[in-house]
Amino acid sequence: MSRKVVRTSKFRHVFGQPVKTDQCYDDIRVSQNTWDSNFCAVNPNFLAIVVEASGGGAFLVLPLSKTGRLDKSQPVVCGHTAPVLDIDWCPHNDNVIASGSEDCTVMVWEIPDGGLTRSLTEPIVTLEGHTKRVGIVLWHPTAQNVLLSAGCDNVVLIWDVGCGQSIISIDETHTDIIYSVAWNRNGSLICTSCKDKKIRIIEPRSGNIITEKPHEGSRPVRAIFVSDDQILTTGFSRMSERQVALWDTVSPNAEQVAVMASTGVRHSTRGPFSP
Repeated sequence: MSRKVVRTSKFRHVFGQPVKTDQCYDDIRVSQNTWDSNFCAVNPNFLAIVVEASGGGAFLVLPLSKTGRLDKSQPVVCGHTAPVLDIDWCPHNDNVIASGSEDCTVMVWEIPDGGLTRSLTEPIVTLEGHTKRVGIVLWHPTAQNVLLSAGCDNVVLIWDVGCGQSIISIDETHTDIIYSVAWNRNGSLICTSCKDKKIRIIEPRSGNIITEKPHEGSRPVRAIFVSDDQILTTGFSRMSERQVALWDTVSPNAEQVAVMASTGVRHSTRGPFSP
């Protein structure tokens, strides 16, 4: 019997074409911080990129139409006193962006129509409540003026940006650094991954843990909702193999888990995803 040496795929002969130079962004001093977060964010009007800055933290905001080599004097958003670690555009207002920083604060900024003509140093609101650096900021997908932040103090805070106050604090759930946080589609649940090797689905109003499951490896894990009853995680096996796993979070008895590891793809049936 003959064996197939090459795995059959309809994408085997699909190749990407590089974008022309004049359609790229060039000469950007992208941030070199080691925090595992998004260094850029985009919406229908603007591209924001966290950049290196002396004496504090800063990020660029560029109109999508402004491509090519950037001027050295390009204005930036620079109100933080320490490096910016994460940024997120508001889904309800394309001119509003939030940033989290090593200075333990979250700031919300309003970008003028057409982009910056001078550096922006004054946020529309500063949110103070974390005791250590803030590595995650994430707007609520459906409710206006609701923003989530998480930091190295192992605390998740949910803010009412309109009044500048935290309305929910999840401070006793995570025992170590929070690697990632994601809302579900309607914002009724959040999914977190933590250095304690656990992935948690939490009902933020009550703070109750709905379900909990670990990745076997000890290296960083990230998790997102792909539907109301499924989450996708990236992590590592006990043998430090890279893994991408799809979890069924509502199966009452058993769940079919698809795991893609660095050695290939395998399917296995495991026990229920339960507390």
